Amino acid sequence: MRFAELAAAYERLEATPKRLEMRTILADLFRPLRAGDLERVVYLSQGLLHPEYEGIELGVADSLARRAVAQATGTDEPAVARRTKETGDLGLTAQERTAARTPLEPRSGLTVAEVYSELEKIAAAKGDGSQEVKVRVLVDLLVRASPLEAKFLVRFVLGTLRVGVREMTIVDALAESFAAGTKEARSRIEGAFNLSSDLGVVATTLAADGLAGIDRIGLTVGRPVRPMLAEREPTLDKVLDRMGGRAALEYKYDGLRVQAHLAKDGRVRLFSRRLEEISAQFPELVADLPRAVVAAPAIVEGECVPIDPDTDEIQPFQEVSRRRGRKHDLARVQAEIPVCLFLFDILLADGVPVYAEEFPERRRRLEASVRPTERVRLAAQRIVSEVSEATAFLEEAVAAGGEGVMAKSLKPGSAYRAGARGYWWIKYKRDYTEGLTDSIDGVVVGGFAGRGRRAGVFGAFLLAVYDPKRDRFESFCKVGSGFDDAQLAAMPKRLEKFAVAERPPEVDSGLTADRWFRPGLVLEVQGAELTLSPIHRAARGAVRADAGLALRFPRFTGRFRDDKGPTEATTAHELLAMYRGQVRQAPPASDDAAAAL
Repeated sequence: MRFAELAAAYERLEATPKRLEMRTILADLFRPLRAGDLERVVYLSQGLLHPEYEGIELGVADSLARRAVAQATGTDEPAVARRTKETGDLGLTAQERTAARTPLEPRSGLTVAEVYSELEKIAAAKGDGSQEVKVRVLVDLLVRASPLEAKFLVRFVLGTLRVGVREMTIVDALAESFAAGTKEARSRIEGAFNLSSDLGVVATTLAADGLAGIDRIGLTVGRPVRPMLAEREPTLDKVLDRMGGRAALEYKYDGLRVQAHLAKDGRVRLFSRRLEEISAQFPELVADLPRAVVAAPAIVEGECVPIDPDTDEIQPFQEVSRRRGRKHDLARVQAEIPVCLFLFDILLADGVPVYAEEFPERRRRLEASVRPTERVRLAAQRIVSEVSEATAFLEEAVAAGGEGVMAKSLKPGSAYRAGARGYWWIKYKRDYTEGLTDSIDGVVVGGFAGRGRRAGVFGAFLLAVYDPKRDRFESFCKVGSGFDDAQLAAMPKRLEKFAVAERPPEVDSGLTADRWFRPGLVLEVQGAELTLSPIHRAARGAVRADAGLALRFPRFTGRFRDDKGPTEATTAHELLAMYRGQVRQAPPASDDAAAAL
């Protein structure tokens, strides 16, 4: 396949905000492809070279890309920088400068395979001299590229493809390309993706072997499963009602969700809930898991929480977050912030998939497969059938350092549903009171310039929730409260890699931000209540045709949800359920009534 064809498809994708049109464009792109080209195009369309969990990064900074564009087009680098500042997009600058140059010889057409191979060289360049290698490879590609190809080459290496395509739109397109686009076929394709976390494998299997091949995609040690997610209820009475009057309650540990993969030979890989490998950050867990889990090959899930080394008490989440992403001083931090992994589920035991079994059987298998150690233990659990029992267990969980309880269904059909959210699992937190009954994980999609004391930094941020059906991020609040000066000063650095010149096509809001960001950074916020809004777009039309949902008096809790990807933030469906389930506070008494008291 010619890279020019792919670039032309990306140009059409960028021009439309409509998901159905995007699906059709991608389906037409995928349909004639097979094997290598199909896999490469699927990865490239996600802005990746390999599945996300492999953590392959190109490592090309803006300055390197500017230098490559300048060299490839015979332009002064300061001129490239000036023009990019005007357009806000180095890709557009590369397109303009490539169109303006006079080629010394006819350009040879780039193929997708060639581009992919050269990009892999960029990703593989490490250590001394790697920057020069990266620039040289990119220059060679740009010299051969057409203006449109140059635009998307530069955007890709900077991680800002800007075509608005996410995983579920690709799943839709694959169903239309190779399985007649039926709802049942799409569900099977999405199921295979949830188990494999690899759309390249899903696409090539579907093209070669159809839906029968898709159904054979299962668990593989070392390939993370997209996690099952929980719904919410505002009271323990409603939790038990939803569960049919009887449920397994577990401590809701306030930590980092971890999926551990244990190979037969003792090798261990740890993945976060956003499918990042975090093995190097928790060497004590890598060492302890083979001793604790005696059912390898195995895949188990648990919550990693910080533990006080003197009292064995659970510490706040902020402590374990200090170990996320750390590459230096690991031994010192490990000693200062020891952790324990509380296991709550098992998906693969002795090489046999057990995720389809009902929850009580999976718990039995987990208990039979684990010999608790200091660092690896079982999540505390109790079967309850009365609200009084549930309340007592909640109090026990909170006293032990948890933030609430997880209720899990014991009914037939309680299989592990990878990548799905449902009432088979329900979370209930200790701070459920009057008004809005939970915190919200919102995705930063915009920033607003600060005023007064906040002049020179962002003063507030536009947050959105994710709508899986639309594959869009819909705004629900503008938050500026709760940030301290240090957090505000650090926000530009945190958001730098997500910054774009215009509203991202996957973002829907009635507000116009001073600066736009691709969905990436997730923050936890709380507020007084959810109300209807003509400006915000979250769950728009679900309550009233012309209104979405908005959070009143939003406040940042201080918690950055680095453990969550943007599509794992609160969903529009969850926000709607919270709106309908929030406990209304009684109206304040009138002056006359107050005087009579």
